[in-house]
Amino acid sequence: MSILKNFSLEGKIAFVTGASYGIGFGIAKAYAEAGATIVFNDINEELVDKGIKTYEAEGIKAFGYVCDVTDEEKVNETVENIEKEIGIIDILVNNAGIIKRIPMLEMKAEDFRKVIDVDLNAPFIVSKAVIPGMIKKGHGKIINICSMMSELGRETVSAYAAAKGGLKMLTKNIASEYGKYNIQCNGLGPGYIATPQTEPLRTEGNPFNSFIIAKTPAARWGTPEDLTGPAIFLASDASDFVNGHVLYVDGGILAYIGKQPE
Repeated sequence: MSILKNFSLEGKIAFVTGASYGIGFGIAKAYAEAGATIVFNDINEELVDKGIKTYEAEGIKAFGYVCDVTDEEKVNETVENIEKEIGIIDILVNNAGIIKRIPMLEMKAEDFRKVIDVDLNAPFIVSKAVIPGMIKKGHGKIINICSMMSELGRETVSAYAAAKGGLKMLTKNIASEYGKYNIQCNGLGPGYIATPQTEPLRTEGNPFNSFIIAKTPAARWGTPEDLTGPAIFLASDASDFVNGHVLYVDGGILAYIGKQPE
């Protein structure tokens, strides 16, 4: 058997949360190209419809569901419908997330809780909903979209860093608890990725843009395409003995102390 077959997702059903655009869409598109059937959700019908049209423009038949991933009852209902209408989920990517850039002393507890709810509680809720099907099927892959903030702190992102640090540990605990069922749970940690959301930060002359390029050994921002190979690896049979790991795709930022001031 060709080693490349280990990276095939042919016949697999992949549920990527919040994948109507952005990094989630890029990962789902790569999964489709690797042979998977794509299922995604978003918070309202308008975003789901827009996502389906975006997939269709790429020649991909995707199945979209309206679902708030912080609502446990709605998540359970959505997963039940996916299993009835499409099949048991083989691959889950907990991609849906938010960030609120507010200095800690100015952040309300309500805002802190909202970030924790979407970025940490939701992956717990969705994983909990899909694991029984994976146990029944005899295998499963759960990929949590972590962050460099799973390891580092930075100004204005106290809630996000707390959530992503917690998500790293949830990843390790799911691996510990359900590895015996042939379920692998790993994290994918993007570095600074060039997306429409980060475009204002990447303008020439912006100090933050210069800071990121100087701090990255690759000397550039990442692209959504940089994430697709690692995402396919973690979703494929090639990673069957990789569990509880966070794979950082950051151009080397976490390995680098930075340049000495001149």
